[in-house]
Amino acid sequence: MLRVCVTVAAVAFLMTTSTMTVTLAHQNHGTFSAGEPGDPKKPARVVKVKMFEDGKKMQFEPARIEVRKGEQIRFVLENSGDEDHEFVLATIKENQKHGELMKKFPDMEHDDPNAKRVMTYGEGELLWKFTKRGEFEFACLIPGHYEAGMHGTIIVK
Repeated sequence: MLRVCVTVAAVAFLMTTSTMTVTLAHQNHGTFSAGEPGDPKKPARVVKVKMFEDGKKMQFEPARIEVRKGEQIRFVLENSGDEDHEFVLATIKENQKHGELMKKFPDMEHDDPNAKRVMTYGEGELLWKFTKRGEFEFACLIPGHYEAGMHGTIIVK
């Protein structure tokens, strides 16, 4: 009986710890490397981004986007593929780090100011204001998708 109680307690602890890790991973939304969430009351340039598979490759189209510092963009996301995809906007290093976490928690879904999951044949939107110059990345962090080529570049001039 003691062995059963210890096992149940250990499983409960691991489940709580796993849930806390996923929750904590999404609680750092006060600051963003690529700018800030957009203001829906202000004008925005619309950029359509398609997500799809092409054989074993997974892609965004376009894979390179140029914007001006201070510009607000409404990303209209269209998934024309046979799998769910994500659009996560951050630095390459941040996306790599978050991608490693996604491998541990593959069911993690994003609906954050800088990240959206788009279901198969679905659509989504992300409104973003680019407040910093530099090079940023948008990527699909679902395990295996980044490695299949599903990432792109945003240049903020």
